[in-house]
Amino acid sequence: MTTETPARKHAPPLSRLSDQDLTQLLTIRAFESQLLDLFDRGMLNGTTHTCLGQEYVPVALEPLLDPRDHVFSNHRGHGHYLARHRDPEGLLAEIMGRRGAVCGGVGGSQHIRRDRYLSTGVQGESLPVACGVALHLKRTEPGALACVYIGDGTFGEGAVYEALNIAALWRLPLLVVVENNGIAQSTPAAGNLAGSIAGRAAAFGIAHQRTDSMDVNAIRDQLAPAVGAVRDGAPLVLEFATHRLGPHSKGDDTRPEPVVERLRSAGWYARYARDHPEQLQRLEQRARARMAAVAEDVTARELS
Repeated sequence: MTTETPARKHAPPLSRLSDQDLTQLLTIRAFESQLLDLFDRGMLNGTTHTCLGQEYVPVALEPLLDPRDHVFSNHRGHGHYLARHRDPEGLLAEIMGRRGAVCGGVGGSQHIRRDRYLSTGVQGESLPVACGVALHLKRTEPGALACVYIGDGTFGEGAVYEALNIAALWRLPLLVVVENNGIAQSTPAAGNLAGSIAGRAAAFGIAHQRTDSMDVNAIRDQLAPAVGAVRDGAPLVLEFATHRLGPHSKGDDTRPEPVVERLRSAGWYARYARDHPEQLQRLEQRARARMAAVAEDVTARELS
């Protein structure tokens, strides 16, 4: 039942993206970088969980989703939100508690609700909720699905298995996107995950597809049929082998710097910079300039 895309053994060149797709990738990266800078300057409270290195996952998936679909995110959800709503102003205002905040500034970085998008910092909580929504969609809006992003560490939560059981029994239109970055907060997957994610999906008779590609165009081509099947009531666990370049939150990265540097060199950004330097440099300047302007604007707003 498990299907797997070719491994990155030889790291073939990444296909050239549209300016729109690359702008999305670079905007998410610039947003996260701007956020870290604001934290370092003491302008934000609490902590944050960036998706640096994983930006391509929601950007690749977004065109496969429909406006009727519900998207459930997690504590590392800035990229999910920006790919869905393209609203860095509202998100940064939410995080900073400023006028124009998506949720009035009470949700912060992790708890966002907008239309059919919901994020939560409670690991595993979104899967049972997504099952309920998927059941509702099956009854009232056939063809729509519930997409839920989780990490590999969330497979340590019992609610995941209750949800997978229900999804399989009731043939719910549930798409479980696993961003497997190989480390749960500070514990490598080898130290906390017995077996495999594929094996756990198989235990419930749920289809599993894994990709380790970072090529946005290729990912869409590969995954479109499987996502289409979800709409017909075939739940799917879709696993991305990816890398988290930043710490879990702030200052809690236990990995040696050479390890992180190797991941950075193998990431989509470094590879795309090598394969398509002119396009990346042109659009990156715009993305960084835009995010700098957004940060200046939002910082100057009154509290929400």
